[in-house]
Amino acid sequence: MLTKRAKYNLGQVVRHRKHPFRGVVFDVDPEFANTEEWYEAIPEESRPAKAQPFYHLLAENDQSYYVAYVSEQNLVADYSGEPVDHPDIPEMFGPFQDGSYPLHVHLN
Repeated sequence: MLTKRAKYNLGQVVRHRKHPFRGVVFDVDPEFANTEEWYEAIPEESRPAKAQPFYHLLAENDQSYYVAYVSEQNLVADYSGEPVDHPDIPEMFGPFQDGSYPLHVHLN
């Protein structure tokens, strides 16, 4: 059995490779775990492979805050040193330090 490790950690700040948003990782699926409808809505030429980690992000862009679901291949680490301003961050994480957010809640 081949085991795949997630490249990014909970609390890590990442950004999308192609789209202008960044976010904080708050959950990871070892492979695609969203609906087929969601997957099929992505243009075929842009669809990521399902057999890779997918990340749940508290995301932000210049206009809004939202939750994003992004494949590992479409993310890069954000080394800007800038915090993410998503309003839900304090519910899950402690204060921004050294480029990431420490977990504020206990995981099962």
